[in-house]
Amino acid sequence: MNMEKLEINCAMQIQKPTHEVFEAIVNPEKMSNYFISQSSGIMEEGKNLIWKFPEFDFEFPIKVQKVETNKYISFYWENSGKDLLVEITLSEKENNSTLVSISEKSMENNEVGLKWLSGNSFGWSNFLACLKAYLEYNINLRKGAFYFIKK
Repeated sequence: MNMEKLEINCAMQIQKPTHEVFEAIVNPEKMSNYFISQSSGIMEEGKNLIWKFPEFDFEFPIKVQKVETNKYISFYWENSGKDLLVEITLSEKENNSTLVSISEKSMENNEVGLKWLSGNSFGWSNFLACLKAYLEYNINLRKGAFYFIKK
């Protein structure tokens, strides 16, 4: 294990087939029901997108790298002046369910990196919980949850 670099890894199983989970991640009309408020487009390989979140007054540029239908999505986004790679892997599981695994890498093992690790680990875990609630129960867990941090 490299103690110089910090990396986020989290996963959750969702009781829906991979094609439904994939579509909920790449399609902004679906993603706006549990994660973002707006996107400038569908996540497609090579596209540069802008994401907006309901609790923030600024935009997040996304550089989509690779998309393998129903299997894998990768993109870069910026944090503390550094482009960080996010990888989302979908694995088909028993009973027509999907394991969603997310990694984000990497930051230095210092105060800035530890703040990122804490915040984005929570963020990706929340993303997975909200995705599960939306797909399995049609509930938007994020709605109103973070308005207290609106800046």
